[in-house]
Amino acid sequence: MTSPLGVERPARLAALVSAAPGRRRQVTHSPFDGSGIGEVPTCTADDVAAAVARARAAQRGWAARPLRERAAVARRYHDLVLARQDELLDLIQVESGKSRASAHEEVADVAANALYYARTAGRHLRTRRREGAVPLLTTTVVHHRPRGVVGVISPWNYPFTLAVSDAVPALVAGNAVVLKPDRQTPFTALAAVELLREAGLPPDLFHVVTGEGTVLGPSLIDAVDFVMFTGSTAVGRVVAEQCGRRLIGFSAELGGKNPMIVLADSDVEAAARQAVHACFSNSGQLCISIERIYVEAPVYDRFAAAFAHRVRQMRLAAGLTWDADMGSLVSAAQLAVVRRHVDDAVAKGARVLAGGRERPDLGPLFFEPTVLEGVTEDMEVARAETFGPVVSLYRVRDAAEAVARANDSEYGLNAAVWSTSRRGAAVAARLQVGTANVNEGYAATWSSYDAPMGGWKASGVGRRHGREGIVKYTEAQTVAVQRLMRIHPPDGVGGQRWAALVTTGVRLLRLRG
Repeated sequence: MTSPLGVERPARLAALVSAAPGRRRQVTHSPFDGSGIGEVPTCTADDVAAAVARARAAQRGWAARPLRERAAVARRYHDLVLARQDELLDLIQVESGKSRASAHEEVADVAANALYYARTAGRHLRTRRREGAVPLLTTTVVHHRPRGVVGVISPWNYPFTLAVSDAVPALVAGNAVVLKPDRQTPFTALAAVELLREAGLPPDLFHVVTGEGTVLGPSLIDAVDFVMFTGSTAVGRVVAEQCGRRLIGFSAELGGKNPMIVLADSDVEAAARQAVHACFSNSGQLCISIERIYVEAPVYDRFAAAFAHRVRQMRLAAGLTWDADMGSLVSAAQLAVVRRHVDDAVAKGARVLAGGRERPDLGPLFFEPTVLEGVTEDMEVARAETFGPVVSLYRVRDAAEAVARANDSEYGLNAAVWSTSRRGAAVAARLQVGTANVNEGYAATWSSYDAPMGGWKASGVGRRHGREGIVKYTEAQTVAVQRLMRIHPPDGVGGQRWAALVTTGVRLLRLRG
């Protein structure tokens, strides 16, 4: 397909990259057909150092501004994202290969996230009074100070959301940001930054460096004061080690093998309909998408038939219209993982209820949404994250077995339960995951911006969204003012006598409840 972006827009966006003149260029290709989108500089460690230095210099003035001014930028950003959504949708689709509906999820998410922090940052970051050491005589407050420069390392699967939705609260909290987007999707990230600058963000507060993660990632982590990483668990461990050596904070959303449970008292048709969205949004390339479905035996056959039928009806297509249910995978590497998992499962006895084939007639990276049953532990797809349009169905005796099997994973990111509201909530609370949805796949928890979102076990460290999603970008500072009585023995009072007085005081604290 001919890129709707033309030549001028990619060139304008590439000029926003923080790179020295003369750097080698790298070409970005569209997954839809392999056509070139544009070129960006291949940055070096020196470019990272320069970007961080400029960001650090700008951050001091930004942090001194009133919070309401910083929040106003986020509010204007919300308005601009919605006003420019058509051009953003085109760019997201061309660069990532996803359907327009999946691209719109990103646009809506970024706008809503920005507005949330514009509205609530004052509540989350205000100075708070805490109980002092001595009632009435110790006044203790906690301030939240910005950390300085935050490094954001974002992946290719949600190139708009994950480039900027973590950066916005960091900026509102008074930090600067240096972003390293995935090399496959730099232009979407650059468009996000361009709009932030149009919303009033000072240019040196947000820098973008493009290039190889193995080169730029370590340099970025060595220079910043906090790291936000979204990506694989394997790379997350490397990031954690490097942050640990520097004793800087980090937050990470990592891999998942997310389960769904369908209980016998659920609306089976509704569960089958919604499972399509939960499993195959963005062609399954979503950290919180469903890859395992456990169905109680009395409704298994009915659910499997209804679900497989709906999956077979899905329309795959390249292009910028709204009529495709699912788009392309993003890369040949991702297609190879999907193909390997399906071929291995089928070779070992799994049955394909829907899909299971590549679709080169649609584009080089298309693979049909695939439903498997009869998956066993010796198959790679049973436990490894596919991160593609493949889901496995399992028959279980009851809710207890479903919960046990859902929890039997190294991951703990997201889950879904289909049942009555009351029973579903009770079952969801037994799952070892950071977010659990009842009668929804992932959108209910993800879109609850006032609540934290993140993973347990090997699925992550820290949280995004809610108070946790902005306070993590600050350092807590406790200030205590002591009046009248000091918290040490006064002149003339011996140690034993003072210890007895302190003991009496500590006992009296019980009167506070």
